[in-house]
Amino acid sequence: MSSPDPQVPAERGAEVRQRRNNSTQSGRGPVVAVTGAASGVGDLLTRRLAASEEVKQVIAIDERRGEVSEAQWHILDVRDPAIAEKLRGADVVVHLALDLDLETDAAARTAYNVRGTQTVLTAAAAAGVHRVVLCTSAMVYGALPDNDIPLSEDAELRATAEATGVGDLLEIERLARRAPRAHPGLNVTVVRPAVLVGGTDTALTRYFESPRLLVVAGSRPAWQFCHVEDLVSALEYAALEKVEGEFAVGCDGWLEQEEVEELSGIRRMELPSAVALGAAARLHRIGLTPSPAGDLAYTMHPWVVSVGRLHDAGWRPGWTNEEVLAALLEEVEGRHTVAGRRLGRKDATAAGAAGATVALLGTAALVRRARKRRGL
Repeated sequence: MSSPDPQVPAERGAEVRQRRNNSTQSGRGPVVAVTGAASGVGDLLTRRLAASEEVKQVIAIDERRGEVSEAQWHILDVRDPAIAEKLRGADVVVHLALDLDLETDAAARTAYNVRGTQTVLTAAAAAGVHRVVLCTSAMVYGALPDNDIPLSEDAELRATAEATGVGDLLEIERLARRAPRAHPGLNVTVVRPAVLVGGTDTALTRYFESPRLLVVAGSRPAWQFCHVEDLVSALEYAALEKVEGEFAVGCDGWLEQEEVEELSGIRRMELPSAVALGAAARLHRIGLTPSPAGDLAYTMHPWVVSVGRLHDAGWRPGWTNEEVLAALLEEVEGRHTVAGRRLGRKDATAAGAAGATVALLGTAALVRRARKRRGL
């Protein structure tokens, strides 16, 4: 897959900047609509925008009402074409109604994510919105052994659909690239965060819930985090049109695996690639773990990205990689995960007693237990 062309031609970018300057000078900020506004990143962004003197009004859209009373709320599914009427009067839409839950059925998750994004883009164009901000992930670049460190934001998107939700994100990227051609006058900004931390539950955050950090022999992991507070501030930059096009967001720099182990105090267990990937594939295939084997690549190979475009716009992260890792370890304290599967206290005790190999891969004990339940 080749990297998309810039979403905004130079002359159009100049027009956008002039319009933004005129709005600032007149004291009239944009009307910003946020989908997925009742929880998670959407809730945090809605709060931030509602408190901003640079924003005229916030339109909040979700399937339930959130707690930000200053916003104008509309309760509906983002796949409902009626959303076009709710977006009338908005200058910018930040689309955050995505389902990347590890436990969600993959087909249902894709149907929601892709159809929702299609509907929001079409509805925004019909409603006269001039910009839509989409949030995917730096995972779309792919985790590959020959990746540059850091990757340019213009680097080719080489991910495959083998990791949780990445297929959906790649399709959203394709929709973002096509939208300005299908809807002239509609600009699309794409925000790609690094490993997101702060109230999140992903295969990558669960990696740090294991009693040992799995390191695949011969791999060269490199860790770059993004605290949710920094993502929200970057989304605000995008909503206010201080940055446009496709850009990454995360902490400056990265941590080598050895630094992560030293900072976390969690020892590694190194396994051959065939063993680790084979066990991960088997456990996922029989339904014992929510993470497919493709998730493991993001703990094996680097996918660190430059955040140069945000830097050029004057943005700086409020968190360092070391600080985000410390926050993550505090957040997951007391949780126990085996091969991406969250365990209860009893299971965790058994896993801990079984030794490092079973604690990481869970192969023998968990497979026997599953077969016994199924009467195999």
